[in-house]
Amino acid sequence: MSDTPSTEEFVAGLLAGDRATLGQAITLIESRRPDHVEQSRVLIEAVLPRTGGAHRIGITGVPGVGKSTFIDQFGVDLCEDGHKVAVLAVDPTSQRTGGAILGDKTRMGRLVNEPNAFVRPSPAGAMLGGVTRTTRETILICEAAGYDVVLVETVGVGQSETIVADMVDFFLVLMLAGAGDELQGIKKGVLELADLIAVNKADGDNITKASAAAADYRMALHLTQPASPNWSPPVLTCSALDDTGLDEIWSQIQAHRVKLGASGELAATRQSQELHWMWQMVEDRVLTSLRANPQLAALIATLEGDVRAGRLTASHAAERIIEAYGTG
Repeated sequence: MSDTPSTEEFVAGLLAGDRATLGQAITLIESRRPDHVEQSRVLIEAVLPRTGGAHRIGITGVPGVGKSTFIDQFGVDLCEDGHKVAVLAVDPTSQRTGGAILGDKTRMGRLVNEPNAFVRPSPAGAMLGGVTRTTRETILICEAAGYDVVLVETVGVGQSETIVADMVDFFLVLMLAGAGDELQGIKKGVLELADLIAVNKADGDNITKASAAAADYRMALHLTQPASPNWSPPVLTCSALDDTGLDEIWSQIQAHRVKLGASGELAATRQSQELHWMWQMVEDRVLTSLRANPQLAALIATLEGDVRAGRLTASHAAERIIEAYGTG
């Protein structure tokens, strides 16, 4: 990245809410150049006192649920109510697909044109840990730039839900009705992460089916352990197309923040997330350092061959690598 602003210029632009500076700052965070990594660390520490005030909301949904339409309408509604909204994405599959959020961004036609909105795709080609790192740090940068609602969308499937749930305050799961056996479309693990389930596309002839599906999800929730002892996840219906039910979803998000804030759980959860993130970064960097160690390359290649051939157990090979790394 050429003509990189100074850290002071970044800080001034972010605190002024300049969207161009915000975009440049995120590009800096996504860069793997050692000098950019160091500058982004200094930048984040400089703006850290101005972070933490936003609603951090994760959003996931089954295929075809209308997630892009929902985020577009929900974000526009929030902007019209005076909020500043940032939309980010976690896409662990982006190295294969090129980043599905790029397509989603074109479908959020109204939100991307809102002066108080910012939509950012996840970096295509990044590995899972890299996407997670940049998304976490981008949340902080967006908060420093004055965005009081940060929507983190899961674009990939599977592991991405857990990743997103571990970096947000509220996890919203969008579901469909009328798609056969509704409960087949949701994993038990995702139900346990949910702070709210919203059955989307509750419009036209689908309203009755949506209400029935919502009742099924309420029953399913009784079989799961809630993510919080202070919150029972509600199940609502909505239509992003008709803009109905979205205000109630926002009311529940606010109620959740008030309730968990008063009990101290919100602060405790964020602290726990930071500690988990610290150790995740340690693991990622140790693994990166280990794989990049030229003195271990031959040993690792030999041990991998032995494990593939069944001559050595995976646990024994792991011990050999760790011992060699520790004495290297």
